Amino acid sequence: MTDAAQPVATAVEPGHRGYWGQAARRFLRHRPAVAGLLFLLLLAGAVIVAPAVLPYAYDDQDFELIGAPGEMTAAHWLGTDELGRDALTRLAYGGRVSLAVGLASAVIATGLGTLVGALAGFYRGMVDGLLMRFTDVMLSIPPLPLVLLLSGLLRPAVPLLVGIIGALIWMGTARLVRSQFMALREREFVEAARALGARGPRLMLRHILPNAIGPITVSATLAVGSSIMLESALSFLGFGVQPPVPTWGNLLNTASPWLGMAPWLAIPPGLCIFCTVLAVNFVGDGLRDAMEPRG
Repeated sequence: MTDAAQPVATAVEPGHRGYWGQAARRFLRHRPAVAGLLFLLLLAGAVIVAPAVLPYAYDDQDFELIGAPGEMTAAHWLGTDELGRDALTRLAYGGRVSLAVGLASAVIATGLGTLVGALAGFYRGMVDGLLMRFTDVMLSIPPLPLVLLLSGLLRPAVPLLVGIIGALIWMGTARLVRSQFMALREREFVEAARALGARGPRLMLRHILPNAIGPITVSATLAVGSSIMLESALSFLGFGVQPPVPTWGNLLNTASPWLGMAPWLAIPPGLCIFCTVLAVNFVGDGLRDAMEPRG
C-alpha cells in the first residue's frame, strides 16, 4: 500500500508548482500587464523616495511667489501653486496618499466581499438569499453619490475615507467569490474532506478558499484602480482628503482655476491618475489570463 501511494504524492507536488510556474510564464507573456507592473513599481518607489530627496516639505511656502502659480524653474521643476508651494513635492506626497487610499480600500473591499461571498456560496439557502439580496441592494446604489453624501456629512480624515470607499465597492468581489464557492463545494476533494470529518469553517478556509485565490487576486487588483478613481473624484469635488494634505484629486481641484495660465499644475496629477488606473487594469487583465484554468 505504501509503495502504491508514493508515486501519487510525488506526482501531485510538481503539478502544484507547475501551475504557478505556468501562470507566471503566461503573465510575463502579457506585455501590457508586465509594462503596467513595472510602471506601478517605479511609481511606488518614486512616491516613497522622492519626498525624502526633494528639498521642500509639501506645505513649505515661498512668500515671494504667493498670489499666482509660479513658472517651471531649476528650483521648482513643475512650478509652484498660488500659495508658493512646490508642485513636484506636492505631486509626490499626493501620490503617497492616493496610492495608500487605493490599496487600503481595496484590501477592505476584498475582505468584505470574500467573507460575504464565501458564506453565501458555501451555506446557500436562506444565508445565500439574505446576503445576495443585500448585495443586490448595494449594487443598485451608485457609489459616487452615496460617498459624496457620507463625505459631506462626516468630512472624513484619510482612515475614515478608506473605510467608506472599501465598504461601498465590495459587491463585485462577493458575487465572484460566491460563484467560486458554489462550484468548488461540490468537488471531489471537498467531499473527501467532509467525509473525513471536516466541517464549515475548516472546509472553507483550508480546502475551498485556497482554490479560489486566483479570481480573488484579480478582483483585488481591479479594486485598487476603482478606489483610486473614486478617491480622486471625491477630492476633486472637495469632499475627499482636505487641503493642505495633497492628493492627486485635490491637486486637480486647486489647479483648475489656473488651467489657462498654468496648465503644468493640472497635467501631471491628471496623467498620474490616468496612467496608474490604466496600469492597474492591465495588471488585472494579465492576472486573469494567467490564472484562468486551462484544459
